Amino acid sequence: MVPTVAFEQEIKSYQQQQNAAARLIKIVSNLWINQGVELVLFRNQILHQRPGSLLHIHKHASNLIGTTTLCISNILEVAEAIQEMELPPSRIDIGTLTLDFSRQQNGGDPLYLFVRKRLASVIRHEAFQAKDVILYGFGRIGRLLARELINTTGDGKQLRLRAIVVREEIDGASLTKRANLLKRDSIHGNFDGTVDIDNEKKALVINGITVYMLSAGAPEDIDYSVYAIQNALVIDNTGAYREQQELARHLKAKGVAQVLLTAPGKGVPNIVYGLNENSISPSETTLCSAASCTTNAITPVLAVIDKELGIASGHIETVHAYTNDQNLVDNIHKKYRRGRAAALNMVITETGAGVAVSKVLPSLAGKITSNAVRVPIPNGSLAILQLEVEQPCTVNGIHDILLNAALKGSLVEQIKYENNPDLVSVDVIGTTAAAVVDAPATIVSSNGKNIVIYVWYDNEYGYVNQVMRLARHQAGVRQYSYY
Repeated sequence: MVPTVAFEQEIKSYQQQQNAAARLIKIVSNLWINQGVELVLFRNQILHQRPGSLLHIHKHASNLIGTTTLCISNILEVAEAIQEMELPPSRIDIGTLTLDFSRQQNGGDPLYLFVRKRLASVIRHEAFQAKDVILYGFGRIGRLLARELINTTGDGKQLRLRAIVVREEIDGASLTKRANLLKRDSIHGNFDGTVDIDNEKKALVINGITVYMLSAGAPEDIDYSVYAIQNALVIDNTGAYREQQELARHLKAKGVAQVLLTAPGKGVPNIVYGLNENSISPSETTLCSAASCTTNAITPVLAVIDKELGIASGHIETVHAYTNDQNLVDNIHKKYRRGRAAALNMVITETGAGVAVSKVLPSLAGKITSNAVRVPIPNGSLAILQLEVEQPCTVNGIHDILLNAALKGSLVEQIKYENNPDLVSVDVIGTTAAAVVDAPATIVSSNGKNIVIYVWYDNEYGYVNQVMRLARHQAGVRQYSYY
């Protein structure tokens, strides 16, 4: 039996951790609201987290990194030091900063001085103008984007959601239905905020912010300047206008300066943030595409493997959640098989992800084939990467390569590494990373040249976070990051 004294000490210890986590959450919230400074913990989003969830993130990340010496109180001390600084909008990995401080040799600088030195580049980062955003379409991706845009409004100096455009006429019933769909989601849960209706303005008031609901039959039909919207970024999530000329119709509307498509585009740059966003000029590129959810999931992992081992050839099979494009019950559909009941069948269909990869990674042109199977779940997908590599490797070698990419370098926001042998699709719902590497599932042939990597992804929320990253970059409001 565990002695009563020891048990009481365990309770007290956990209470202390919870208190430290609660204080850290308050600092995280204040920094975001007042300065537009977002703190993350070892690449994990901690804004709007509860104490228990924050402690779980801390423990999981610490285990992956291989450090057990950093307690939550150490991280809290660093957050308190950051709070004393006047920083411009930025994204700071407080876990990495704390770990770097603990590794100082011979005592090193005191905490406050250390933090100021490490964040000197943040302090000097050039300020930017806020950007008005219009959501064209309000389906699955549109509503999640609305949640993220409102939740990340912060001090109002970054992306600001000003209007949402739909096809049907806007009346009281339409506003109520749209508000209810934004408030509650069967997959992602309730919106952590308030959604009210302003019938006079034909608007939703989300967390106190007025967002106009507008009706249009075509992209060029609206004069946004009437609503004091200027130089705006339109995020088109309808998928109806994918050709360059069609997408450019948005630019004819008054108040619009840029357009971002949340689907693969034709004749416009297809961007996977973290890999080729520097091929477009912030604030100058008028049209671009965020590619597809699957392209965003597989391309970062393929890029890492190609760089380290070289990819000779490969096939990508995606096991994808069903989407609104499919039929709920058997009915006519323009594509074969997709007309069969989505919630009852596995449906073989095509995906352009293999070809799309080469637009981001030209070195893989002609090397990758792809296909897809839609399965009876509403969200949470899997990509199976079967690759022949030029340099032989082992399972542990693959793990080291992908874990390193998830912790260091330019793809830490895109790749998450998981070593949970019981991981299933529902576990990745709500993940901000574009790709979740399932390490225990990795397979390597005896000659070391044929490898199979399993990559999970939240095809809705993970993709939306990639769209948000690209939107900030295209709009020129990408905050300085310290990782």
